[in-house]
Amino acid sequence: MSAPVERVGVVGCGAMGTGFAVLCARNGRTVTVVSSSPATVSRGRQRLRESLERAAAKGKLPAGDLDAVLDRLSVTADLADLAGCQLVLEAVPEDLDLKIEIFSQLDKVVQDPDAILASNTSSIPIIRLARATARGSHVVGMHFFNPVSVMPLVEIVASLLTEDRIRDRAQEFATTVLGKEAIVSGDRAGFVVNALLIPYLLSAVRMLESGFATAEDIDHGMLRGCGHPMGPLALVDMIGLDTVGAVADALFDEFKQPLYAPPPLLSRMIDGGMLGRKSGRGFFDYS
Repeated sequence: MSAPVERVGVVGCGAMGTGFAVLCARNGRTVTVVSSSPATVSRGRQRLRESLERAAAKGKLPAGDLDAVLDRLSVTADLADLAGCQLVLEAVPEDLDLKIEIFSQLDKVVQDPDAILASNTSSIPIIRLARATARGSHVVGMHFFNPVSVMPLVEIVASLLTEDRIRDRAQEFATTVLGKEAIVSGDRAGFVVNALLIPYLLSAVRMLESGFATAEDIDHGMLRGCGHPMGPLALVDMIGLDTVGAVADALFDEFKQPLYAPPPLLSRMIDGGMLGRKSGRGFFDYS
């Protein structure tokens, strides 16, 4: 029987990695976060602190608990510091080559032979990452949604190589420890949510591109006509145009269906650095 997961590793200190790390630490786990380089370690620590301070300011974290949670969080630039982890979540950008390289390295540095190696990928088939290791049976997808602290869902994705008990351990950790709701998806690009969501978002981009309606009217139509909490173009801006483009590319590569092909407008905006909220400008202006 596997030991309970107490030591967690996170590769990547962006929005998803930070959110997952903080959630684990708030639920009593010791967490080591690997940042991209020594130069970004201090920025990673600051990002973790700011996330906790925001939670405390909103009354979601008792002020007296902030230091205790911070004490359970550490940031490093060395993957070797994840050697003792029982679960490692990769949360780097949607770049297949980068993710394969990380899983290849994790296979060498994580010492526990029963450790779960998980990916937060939103689109890449898990078996492609599993094949980068000598323990494909222990590789699983754990796709959280942004912001991790707020969104209740996680998709659990087992490849053809994943052992059932590893899938079940990952799901139990997400639900019992982190308090999330889980759905189980087959190992196909986009999984459940993005395979349905991305064609909808791309359709909104195509509608804008064709001149059929303005961005404001497209989003207002879905807000007021369908009761959606956010319009599709505002949602693309929040996710990041580059991320939406990468997921669309992965879906099109898998299924070869036109509805998954990124529209030229999306591609040109990505080329121009108009990535949405994180760049200050996307389909709407955030400057």
